[in-house]
Amino acid sequence: MSETWPELAFEGLEWESRYGDVGPRAARRGRPRERYTAAVPPAIASLPLAVDHATATLADEASTALARFDSELGAELAPFSSLLLRSEAAASSQIEHLTASARQIFTAEIGAPAERNASEIVSNTRAMRTAIALSDQLTAETVLEMHRVLMEHDHHHEAGAFRREPVWVGTSARSPVGADYVAPAWERVPELVDDVMAFARRIDLPRLAQVAVAHAQFETVHPFTDGNGRTGRALLQAMLRSDELTKNVTVPVSAGLLTDTRGYVAALMAYRQGNIAPIIERVAEACFVAIENARELVADVRRIRQSWAERVTARTDSGVWRALDVVARQPVLNATVLATEMGVAQRNAYPHIAKLVEAGILVSENEYRHGVLYRNDEVLHALDAFAARAGRRR
Repeated sequence: MSETWPELAFEGLEWESRYGDVGPRAARRGRPRERYTAAVPPAIASLPLAVDHATATLADEASTALARFDSELGAELAPFSSLLLRSEAAASSQIEHLTASARQIFTAEIGAPAERNASEIVSNTRAMRTAIALSDQLTAETVLEMHRVLMEHDHHHEAGAFRREPVWVGTSARSPVGADYVAPAWERVPELVDDVMAFARRIDLPRLAQVAVAHAQFETVHPFTDGNGRTGRALLQAMLRSDELTKNVTVPVSAGLLTDTRGYVAALMAYRQGNIAPIIERVAEACFVAIENARELVADVRRIRQSWAERVTARTDSGVWRALDVVARQPVLNATVLATEMGVAQRNAYPHIAKLVEAGILVSENEYRHGVLYRNDEVLHALDAFAARAGRRR
């Protein structure tokens, strides 16, 4: 436990109820006003980050494991970078109780009609991509852009803008009075986000511990009306890339957190009481679990891809081999997607599709108002198996 990390402070604020009495007498009295207590997080940008030896050792070992796994896939980047990033987005969404099958997610990704959960997971995937792309710019503007991409199709919340109202966790959705946790007053949010991003940019701290603490502080600030958890875990991925713990792939750390969501939430609560060790340990342990799960996914996809080579007969210079590479990372597609991914005219994609359908690698299905889609169930099943493993407590 760090003895230098401050606990949250609190302040009393006034809440004007939106649900007061109705009728003439209520109008004369005005809306009822009540007092509630909101968090006041400490500024952390320049704080030292000291943890006990066991926690530091665990974090160092997890950092080494991340770097090793990332380097192992460097030579096979194409299929696995996209699959692992989508798996991370799906796991992060599942923590927020947003679930969908791999088939539904990939179908939504190419623009076909899909269930709302699948569409939201696709938005989370885009937010993860944005986080990785902006990983060398860890600023408040980076956070706002992640949130904008995540929430751009949600008409109930303002995308890419800090909240201008209270948010809280508790039994009542109508009032923060008596809530388990009330995030800082909205007026404090811009300064607090600038502070946590300044902490995230420091180069003098143990890297994985820094990532975990920055994530916990971000979740404590809760700068948006919705999407805080998913944006915070996208920020976690941006920091892993910025710190060069991952250079090639997105290690699905959220899949590791998903195996013990209660422990994850408890670690965030401990952080707010001045104990940073639990969140560092939880993130480190999640890295180990995520790597183990991801290795199994990689092995499954490798085996599937090798089996395809035995089922297809073509010249070594045939474009069908590149088409198979696309299917490995995009197991639901149409001719337009395949042509775009291969960099060829759409008419040149159809012979490859026909050959893969003939070999039993692709299955066709007619989508109402969206034409014919093609899918590979083997990769989809491997991704669903990954998600099932992530959802099991270990």
